[in-house]
Amino acid sequence: MLPNSSILITGADGFIGSHLTEALVRAGHKVRAFVLYNSFNSWGWLDHCALDVKGKFEIFSGDIRDPHGVKEAMKGCDVVLHLAALIAIPYSYHSPDTYVDTNIKGTLNVLQAARELGVNRVVHTSTSEVYGTARFVPITEEHPIQGQSPYSATKIAADQLAYSFHASFGLPVVIARPFNTYGPRQSARAVIPTIITQIANGKRQIKLGAVSPTRDFNFVHDTVAGFIAAMNSDKGLGHVVNFGSNFEISIGETVKLIAEVMKADIEIITDENRIRPENSEVERLWADNTKAKELFGWQPSYAGREGFKRGLAETAEWFLDPDNLKTYKSDIYNQ
Repeated sequence: MLPNSSILITGADGFIGSHLTEALVRAGHKVRAFVLYNSFNSWGWLDHCALDVKGKFEIFSGDIRDPHGVKEAMKGCDVVLHLAALIAIPYSYHSPDTYVDTNIKGTLNVLQAARELGVNRVVHTSTSEVYGTARFVPITEEHPIQGQSPYSATKIAADQLAYSFHASFGLPVVIARPFNTYGPRQSARAVIPTIITQIANGKRQIKLGAVSPTRDFNFVHDTVAGFIAAMNSDKGLGHVVNFGSNFEISIGETVKLIAEVMKADIEIITDENRIRPENSEVERLWADNTKAKELFGWQPSYAGREGFKRGLAETAEWFLDPDNLKTYKSDIYNQ
């Protein structure tokens, strides 16, 4: 992409979206941040963005479920980075309808507007959850997909819609499939902030769900670099591309690493409320990131055990800031 491209980021008020907004502003792009409209006039994490980018991007308050607002937000933009989605798995168990509206219909709204407006690039956000429990590792993009939760089922549908608009209409779409992203600003519905916030608040008996599943954790700066790489290259059009660290670690081992980084002696307490239904739990995720390297020259800066430990230290440092920690309710299970 040319410098000074006009970029619409949906979900810009969220964890990854806010980091991506900052990175693209710093790179000299004109950024329009699509945030969820609310009467509090809250811009999510963009209310707390880095000082060097504050006031240097445009805000559009809307709802991804509304096709008119989505199209209005996209006018004049060269690129769309589509991150807006509902992502919490437990919440999808009892409120699946809102996942269909947000993740599937919301994606359709983005694709349809991009097609009608002649946008030059759409980067659609997928998730490693679409693979379900790994049948082989490391997981390549050819791995079968399986919706083991309503959340993952809606993301599979959204991914297929994105591909269909490329195949049917030639829409320049890339499907970015990040594995478990972590880092500063992540919601405590995710496991790493759940652990860190409990320790930071003085707890030494840490409430968790299953600790045997394995994950491939990707530091947020690496995920952001993946989006930018996908945006800047023509090689990924029509492709699904994994963005992962190619390092597998269990939740239990992750807890130990965090405790080591935070110098805390902890005990894990199983909380039944945090256990997924048996057939819904994704037991194993481990990314093959060869395609991202070959197409885009992307590779993780926080790779392997040492890279993961470094990312955890940076994440813990952010959460330990009292101004950041006070925004989290560590004593309440965040679905």
